[in-house]
Amino acid sequence: MNGDETGRTTILLAHGAGAAMDTLWMNAFAEGLEAQEGFRVARFEFSYMSARRSGGSKRPPAKADTYAPEFLAAIDALGCDGPLIIGGKSMGGRVASLIAQDLYDAGRIKGMLCLGFPFHPPKKPGHRRGESLAEIWTCHGLMPLL
Repeated sequence: MNGDETGRTTILLAHGAGAAMDTLWMNAFAEGLEAQEGFRVARFEFSYMSARRSGGSKRPPAKADTYAPEFLAAIDALGCDGPLIIGGKSMGGRVASLIAQDLYDAGRIKGMLCLGFPFHPPKKPGHRRGESLAEIWTCHGLMPLL
């Protein structure tokens, strides 16, 4: 956790498919958001990555939607009294995008931050991802910043 004031804007980030929540890149990004921008930043790991830390299998993760309940559980466990933004690096951002609309409609989040969103699976440029982003943008009149 970077920053400890539960009332300020919090950003909850999940890691990418192959790297943990405490990589040099994720640490630097979280520290920058806290120190330079004043956000409270929290990170969490999906179960498959936590298992890797304790000697578990190094197999690739399951499909992104498998981890939506874990992202929701992380939100519930967070303890956030101020505005909440969810997101993550690559797959973490993709999972956030799958749950963002319902959370926004319920007033539980104020936004989403995707870092390196995977628009297609590795080595499969013909298979598109991101339909949930198109629905969010259409619904709220937002335009993507690419």
